[in-house]
Amino acid sequence: MCEVIVLFDGYSNKDEDDVMEANCSCTLIKGPKTIIVDTMTAWDKDRLIQALAQNGVRPDDIDCVVCTHGHADHIGNNNLFTNAEHIVGCSVHRRTKFYKDLSKEDYHPCEGVKITATPGHTGEDVTVLVNTKNNGRVAITGDLFEKEEDIADPSIWKEQCASEYLQNLQAKMRWLIINTSDFIVPGHGPMFRVTEAMKKLVEYPGV
Repeated sequence: MCEVIVLFDGYSNKDEDDVMEANCSCTLIKGPKTIIVDTMTAWDKDRLIQALAQNGVRPDDIDCVVCTHGHADHIGNNNLFTNAEHIVGCSVHRRTKFYKDLSKEDYHPCEGVKITATPGHTGEDVTVLVNTKNNGRVAITGDLFEKEEDIADPSIWKEQCASEYLQNLQAKMRWLIINTSDFIVPGHGPMFRVTEAMKKLVEYPGV
């Protein structure tokens, strides 16, 4: 079984000039392998190293880096982890060798962890599904779920979609993930427990 530790809660807010300020959730998985999901912005290097140290982890200890998609606030510190396998969106690689496409099949970096394609926010988004001892199944979704509030107010995530096609894909992926998970770590908010009421609000789009 694995342990999921949210190192930093993500956030996103627009200021009075309609400028978005955002940073992603950053999550550590301890299990058969040590995995970090979404490495925030390049300006977060020092506090990320410090947060890992507080959990007994050095950058060289990381076996796998997962970026749920390629936006700048999710990939900023990937180069801290040069001993690790890297997964950025649907691409699995180490150094200059690219050897798996997650748009074609799921990937299991170790027992208890599955990475699956969940396109919508971008065409290359992935979700990390973790089986834990105490919290059941935890889905680390990146911006598939922006924050808990986007369940009651879908406009929060829909305005981030580039097209109607991707919006329909994201709606389907949201339904699949919320109906198979006990907790969700969203891209820009704190982890939350999935409830039956939430499942009813996330309607299957039928596409």
